[in-house]
Formats: sequence, structure tokens, C-alpha cells
Amino acid sequence: MYKVIKDRKIRMAIVGCGRISKNHFGSIEKHADNVELVAICDVNADVLEEYRVKYQVPAYRSLEVMLEQEQLDIVTLCTPSGVHPYQTEVIASNGVHVMTEKPMATRWSDGVAMVKACDKAGVRLFVVKQNRRNSTLQLLKRAVQEKRFGQIRMVHLNVFWTRPQEYYDQAKWRGTWELDGGAFMNQASHYVDLIDWLIGPVDSIQAMTSTTRDIEVEDTGVLNIKWRNGALGSMAVTMLTYPKNLEGSITILGDKGSVRVGGVAVNDIQLWKFEDERDYDKDVAGANYETTSVYGFGHPLYYKNVVDVLRGKAEPETDGREGLKSLELLIAAYLSARDGRTIALPLEY
Repeated sequence: MYKVIKDRKIRMAIVGCGRISKNHFGSIEKHADNVELVAICDVNADVLEEYRVKYQVPAYRSLEVMLEQEQLDIVTLCTPSGVHPYQTEVIASNGVHVMTEKPMATRWSDGVAMVKACDKAGVRLFVVKQNRRNSTLQLLKRAVQEKRFGQIRMVHLNVFWTRPQEYYDQAKWRGTWELDGGAFMNQASHYVDLIDWLIGPVDSIQAMTSTTRDIEVEDTGVLNIKWRNGALGSMAVTMLTYPKNLEGSITILGDKGSVRVGGVAVNDIQLWKFEDERDYDKDVAGANYETTSVYGFGHPLYYKNVVDVLRGKAEPETDGREGLKSLELLIAAYLSARDGRTIALPLEY
């Protein structure tokens, strides 16, 4: 049994004060009645001082020291993906819950080790998949669950964004295999998540990748996908779009329905056609939204589930095992691209 936090605020620390952390600081503010930011941690002294002054909380250069000094309920990891496994095991061994940004790890064995470490310590492992909470995708998920597509025949995803060389040059860990991963694993991770979350378990994957930027990993790639339910599909990803982010989309074609959710980040339902009609079809136009960020607005909604879980009111929407599903697809894609062969799933039995 997990310990339930009832009569006080949930004490949270954030590790890593970089690009994505702003969404977490903002989410804590929106859930101020239930969540309290009690500490921050970063290896960059200048960044750490900036956020210490801004939020008026203790700041640490060392995760281990922070865990010794502070009474924490949960630590949120906004650090490079490749260090999530070590940090998760350290946090869990201190009896503290973990929330980690995507991807949970850059290696399959590391992701499995994270789940096992949290199981052993009796703590929760949350893997952030905030795009699932987007209003457009919530409607799409409902239509899939209600089997409105009939037999899903074809699925296609596009992620046509841009990341210039300056983006990768911001930090040494960016664009590396060990700490970052490429266009599939980093930038398009939430779209890879849709492959299993919306359509179901995957039977096999074929992939090809290429690299134009001065980085170790891919900045462009394509996938062919076969699902166990018989559907076929594909995914095209590039970080080389000129001159700015163009499209993040998913198209689902079934024998009783067709839907395309496009926009720069699946924020615009452009096609919604079904053989039947449902009362929520009228909500399609209202579900569309303008976005200036590819992150969307799902982080506060994701936090709502985390709060409810720690209060003992709900089960996790995306825990460690759910996070492993997209990690497995990512690793399978990289194995396929490296070896030039079809990769069958699951990776291990």
C-alpha cells in the first residue's frame, strides 16, 4: 500500500530548471491549494540562483544533499533523459515518489530498472504524458474507446518541426545518445506515445533515420507500423522544417470513421466524420485551441491526476509501466534503423 497524503499540502521539489521546468513551476502555482514547492536543484549555479530568488525556496546543487535536508513527498525530474534512471533510484531509495519528464529513460533496461526500483521502495513513479490531456485528443480517445471507427485500417502521424543547430549547441548533453535521444525519442516522444495509447499494442516496426545537424542522433526519421489489431500505419518526423514548426498531426482511418487532428501540435481537429452521431460531436469545434508552444496546456491537468493519486482518490493515468510502452516503441525503432530489419514486439518476454 502506498502512503496517502491527506491533511496537508504535498511537498514537491523540482530537479532541473531548464526549458521544460516552466510548465512544472506553473502547474504547482495552479495547484497551490494542494502542492507546495519546497526546494529546487540544478547543477548550473547561475540558473539555480535565478530560480531560488524567484521562488524563495532552498536551492541545491546536489540531489543527494537535497534529499537529506528536506522532507519531501515527491521529486519532479526535468533533467536530461539519460540521468533519469540514476536519479529515480536515488529518490525512490529515500522513500520519495518520482515524477519524470519524457522520455523516462534512453535505454530499455534503464526504464525497467526505474519501475523495479520504485516497486521495491513502495513509491509511485509518474511519467509525464501531458498531451493525452489535450482537449482534442481526449475527444479522439473517447471515439476510439467507443469503437466509432469500426475496424481501424490506417494511421499516420506527422511531426514536422524545426530545431536549428543552436538548439543542440545550448548544452553538451543535447543530441547525444546517452542523455538525450533524437527526434523520435525527444521531440516526438509524445506522438510515439499516441501509437499505443490510441490504437493499441504494436506487432512490429520498421524504421529508417538520418542526421543532418552536427549531432550524434537522428533529426529525421520514418516508421512503418503494424498493430496487433490488423491496422497498418506510418510516422514521419523531422526537425529540419523551414522556417519554423509546421505540423504535429495524427490521422486515423476506419471503415466507419475518419479523423485528422492537425495544427502545430495536435491542437486542431480538421476532419471528424463518423457513420453514427454522438452528443459530443458538437464539442469538436470548441475543443480546438490556439497554441504558441508544442507542449500544449496539459501539464496542470496531469498534475491534477498526480494530486488525486497521492491523496488516495485515483489511480495513475501514466505510471512507470505505462511509460515503458512508448519507450519500448522508441527502442524498437532505433534497433530497426540500426540493423535494417523489422523488430517484433514485445522486446522481451
